[in-house]
Amino acid sequence: MAIGRSPQSSSQTPDQGAARRPSRARGIPEATVARLPLYLRALTALSERSVPTVSSEELAAAAGVNSAKLRKDFSYLGSYGTRGVGYDVEYLVYQISRELGLTQDWPVVIVGIGNLGHALANYGGFASRGFRVAALLDADPSVVGSSAAGLPVRHMDELESIVESQHVSIGVITTPPGAAQQVCDRLVEAGVTSILNFAPTVLTVPDGVDVRKVDLSIELQILAFHEQRKAGDEPDRTESVLDRAPGPVRAAAAKLRRAAAGSTKPRTAAESAKDAEPTAQGKPGKPGEGELSAVMPA
Repeated sequence: MAIGRSPQSSSQTPDQGAARRPSRARGIPEATVARLPLYLRALTALSERSVPTVSSEELAAAAGVNSAKLRKDFSYLGSYGTRGVGYDVEYLVYQISRELGLTQDWPVVIVGIGNLGHALANYGGFASRGFRVAALLDADPSVVGSSAAGLPVRHMDELESIVESQHVSIGVITTPPGAAQQVCDRLVEAGVTSILNFAPTVLTVPDGVDVRKVDLSIELQILAFHEQRKAGDEPDRTESVLDRAPGPVRAAAAKLRRAAAGSTKPRTAAESAKDAEPTAQGKPGKPGEGELSAVMPA
């Protein structure tokens, strides 16, 4: 089944801005918009199993939300289901796909064809979900001319012409963080109005440009936080953050405290080393008595 396709829509010429306007015009909350892809994924799985109808409780469980929230979300779409029957799966697939703008193909450019760029280019889910990879771009001469997923990697110099000729409005950035803002600026100047950013940095964009950020390291750090709590290995609240900091950080903090106190006497090499010296128990050594609490209470 082609997700979100209706017989009437296949021959129509899509309006490039139609994906965002209906939701905003009808006032669908952003939190609801963020859950629509979850519902669509669950509904698509049901459709592939030829399930004709689904209750709100069943669909909510499959999407990982509660049923009251699901019914509220669907009310924004004007879909209320049938009491005792539930929701028509095929109709909901089309309705949500249309709301998300997936009843047309969206051309996408991927900039930065390293390991992650290659993986995204080879991801088979784009085409079945309404997205077409129009071009792969990179500035590295050793990468330009290679191929991924059957597409040639083209030079960044072609970005503007590709965006114009392919009517691209979505760009995916998978570059190193130092290059991401410059790439973002060029995409925006070329006419791209939506950006998916995989680079571990915050992008600055003008009004009217939407940015979604995917940072795998942050997600892993959040999971590490929860794993630490589940293991009962919480930080010692009697220690300050600086007690657990590396030696050079503690030494720099001690130097700043002495400067703030008006001390101008230079430190000897032995004194500086003591600030960074670990204790016999393997914990970081502390600065001079009383200095730490003056800056950061435990």
